[in-house]
Amino acid sequence: MVEKKETEVTATETKKVAKKAPAKKTTTKKADAKKDVKVETVKKVGTKKTASEKPATIADVAPKANIVKETKKDATPKKERPVRDAKGRVYATGKRKSSIARVWIMPGKGKIIVNGKDYEAYFRRPILQMVICQPFGLTKRETAYDVMATIVGGGLSGQAGALKHGISKALSLAEPELRPTIKQAGFLTRDSRVVERKHFGHKKARRSFQFSKR
Repeated sequence: MVEKKETEVTATETKKVAKKAPAKKTTTKKADAKKDVKVETVKKVGTKKTASEKPATIADVAPKANIVKETKKDATPKKERPVRDAKGRVYATGKRKSSIARVWIMPGKGKIIVNGKDYEAYFRRPILQMVICQPFGLTKRETAYDVMATIVGGGLSGQAGALKHGISKALSLAEPELRPTIKQAGFLTRDSRVVERKHFGHKKARRSFQFSKR
């Protein structure tokens, strides 16, 4: 009887041990390879960049970019436009409001021709004539140059301002030593003032329609 009890106890103990001990998992080669790859990726993410390791530059990533830049640098520079043409004239463009003046100046006696007419016949108002002659009066070149101009767009006031701007620019090109005095007077800066546009709900830019209460 004692032997039977001992055998029963040993059998129950072996069952308990079998329950506690986990069964060994059978791993394949593919599972082991995946684990190794995961470990390597974790290590790569966790590693810090040392001072010797430099970030990849554009030259390493796209070497073609450097080739394009080098070709641009090696390109031949543009030829500078000559100040005077074959007839010895200096050209400049002047602008004011919606007027554009193309101006040629050349050594002469002080004649100013605008659109085929003398400037005094084209601009009848003395104020406009004074505006046109301001660059020559400032630089004391009243009888040193002849002017030939073609003006398009705008009214007489805008055309006179455009002609003055063009003469000033042409003078500064013909004689660079005069540029500081002309620039200081403000004749080289393009006057950007233009008529304000008409706004919605208004008769003009600022003028409102007449309001009638009753």
